[in-house]
Amino acid sequence: MAGPAAEPERPGEAKEPGEDRSREAFERGLAALRRRERGTAELAEWLAARGFDQAEVGSAIARLTEVGELDDLRFATRFAEDKRELRGWGPERIGEVLAGRGIARELIEAALGTDGHAEQLARAEALLARRGEALATDAARSRALAFLTRRGYDLELSYEAIRRSGREAA
Repeated sequence: MAGPAAEPERPGEAKEPGEDRSREAFERGLAALRRRERGTAELAEWLAARGFDQAEVGSAIARLTEVGELDDLRFATRFAEDKRELRGWGPERIGEVLAGRGIARELIEAALGTDGHAEQLARAEALLARRGEALATDAARSRALAFLTRRGYDLELSYEAIRRSGREAA
C-alpha cells in the first residue's frame, strides 16, 4: 500500500534550511517597526534577543532597509523632532540618547543640524516660563541653569535663556 503522495518539487521553489527563519526574522522585525520605530542597532539587538542568529538578523535588517522600513536617518530625525517638541530636550541630550541607541554620529549631526540657535533659545525660554519660577535670586537662577543643562542645553545657551527670562520678568 502506497503512502500519501509527496508533492512534487517545483523548480525554483526549493528552500534553504535557514530561509524560513530569515523570513520569520524579517516579519517579526517588520511588526516591531510598525509598533514603534527603531534604529538598526536597536532592532538587531531586539531580534537577537528573540533567538535569531547573526545571519538571520543581518538578512532581516538588509531586507527591511531595502524596502524602506528601516532608516536610521529618518529615525534620528523623527526622534529629535519629537523630543524637542514634546519634552523640550536640547541637542546634547538628544545626541546622547541617539548615540546610546547605536545611531552613527554623522546621522545624529544631520538630525540635529535643523535646530538653530534661535529655536533652541526660544524653547529654553519657554521651558523656564512653564516652570513658573521667578529668576530674581542667585539660587533660582542656579536651579534654572541645572534644569536646562539636564534637559540637554549647553551652558552658554542656558545662561542666555536665563538672562533673557530674567529681563522679561523685571
